[in-house]
Amino acid sequence: MLDTATNQPVLPPEIARRRTFAIISHPDAGKTTLTEKFLLYGGAIQMAGQVRAKGEARRTRSDFMQMEKDRGISVSASAMSFDYDQFRFNLVDTPGHSDFSEDTYRTLTAVDAAVMVIDGAKGVESQTQKLFEVCRLRDLPILTFCNKMDRESRDTFEIIDEIQEMLAIDVTPAAWPIGVGRDFIGCYDMLRDRLELMDRADRNKVAESIEINGLDDPKLAEHVPEHLLDKLLEEVEMARELLPKLDPQAVLEGHMTPIWFGSAINSFGVKELMEGIGAYGPQPQVQSAEPRQIAPEEKKVAGFVFKVQANMDPKHRDRVAFVRMASGHFKRGMKLTHVRSKKPMAISNPVLFLASDRELAEEAWAGDIIGIPNHGQLRIGDTLTEGEAIRVTGIPSFAPELLQTVRAGDPMKAKHLEKALMQFAEEGAAKVFKPSIGSGFIVGVVGQLQFEVLASRIEMEYGLPVRFEASQFTSARWVSGDKAEIDKFVNANKQHIANDHDGDIVYLTRLQWDIDRVVRDYPDLKLTATKEMMS
Repeated sequence: MLDTATNQPVLPPEIARRRTFAIISHPDAGKTTLTEKFLLYGGAIQMAGQVRAKGEARRTRSDFMQMEKDRGISVSASAMSFDYDQFRFNLVDTPGHSDFSEDTYRTLTAVDAAVMVIDGAKGVESQTQKLFEVCRLRDLPILTFCNKMDRESRDTFEIIDEIQEMLAIDVTPAAWPIGVGRDFIGCYDMLRDRLELMDRADRNKVAESIEINGLDDPKLAEHVPEHLLDKLLEEVEMARELLPKLDPQAVLEGHMTPIWFGSAINSFGVKELMEGIGAYGPQPQVQSAEPRQIAPEEKKVAGFVFKVQANMDPKHRDRVAFVRMASGHFKRGMKLTHVRSKKPMAISNPVLFLASDRELAEEAWAGDIIGIPNHGQLRIGDTLTEGEAIRVTGIPSFAPELLQTVRAGDPMKAKHLEKALMQFAEEGAAKVFKPSIGSGFIVGVVGQLQFEVLASRIEMEYGLPVRFEASQFTSARWVSGDKAEIDKFVNANKQHIANDHDGDIVYLTRLQWDIDRVVRDYPDLKLTATKEMMS
């Protein structure tokens, strides 16, 4: 049975009501605050936390690592599920800080859409642009939320123009702001002819919604001061003439983004955005895999690991694999085949996340994200199925841009350090290389801040003070090719050779010249900067 509008099969109602999306933005645009408000509206929490908690204000629910609480930044993508209206939202919060972008890129392989948050004063910033490019590669539908309208922000047309030009995507306003900064009183909902008024007094209060009959309704004048009303009428008229109309199909294809305006900290504009995700966001989509794609309506269960988080609960040395369900109806206790090892796994205690709270998941449908506690069997890129050997593809692993050697403060604890490093390597938090000559490990990361995070986590979670020191190497490349050719290369370059945590051979380089030399002397070998997460 096909839905003629999109030629897609009609999904079972439980799957069709799911919306799985990530929030992307530059640091400080208000992403974690927006996540909190989603949970507030979804009834998952009673009172939203604030990122930098003052006194009694609650800590935000989605940041569970000590360092995130201290610094007010999100460093690991957390997943949250909650119901809103008739929809089931699966929201993956991603780190906005560029040092953690690898985690974010991988997270974007597990969602069907992205919500882009931009700051009304700053517009499109560099990190937003990078993340947008990743969404573009995957044709992910994007919905935009322009935040912080209650502070001095730029002209609305200017913001829309910048998004259209910098990101080459059509923008259609779903709402239009009334006033900016101190004068900001709310928005005109262009899709449903409603006036949404913000309550500055109570940040956790849902905005007041007033039904009106088009822009010439005299009721408008009762709620909007004259000087703001004149400007609103003029701007909305211009917007309707100059900007494209909302085309739901273009949104699903990733060519158009509807934009909402609001202030997450004041809980304003969030409800409209959530309604928009329900109405215009995609249902669970087909997943790319070898030897065939996986469609969400298939009866058999399949899912893939896009993230591994170690020590979510420091009292139990567990690792939780975040699994995106790709098809079928999963029930607790099911036996699934771990495709990489070909072994069956009984999934007896899968969890659903409400930030760092977990509850047992009795069931899950395609589109859901569940956590499977395990002791290291599951790695990023692994596929779980009901027996068929399918491997989900396209989950990237990037070459680190910074390499440092790491030593335990206490030389007697070198074994413990190895265990800690292997755990972080499996989590995807860092690359760990064991040089073939000499002792110790070389740790590679994408951004400097990750070294600090690793040092603080190794100390907190393993009680091991460690030192990171400069390494003579600057980059790492994976080596592939004919086995005899690789052996010859390894023997001739022993001081540059290491193995990653999977045992694969890695060539550590000091200069671009090293790479050029290998390309010249070993034309049959391939050096790559990314390694697809194999399952």
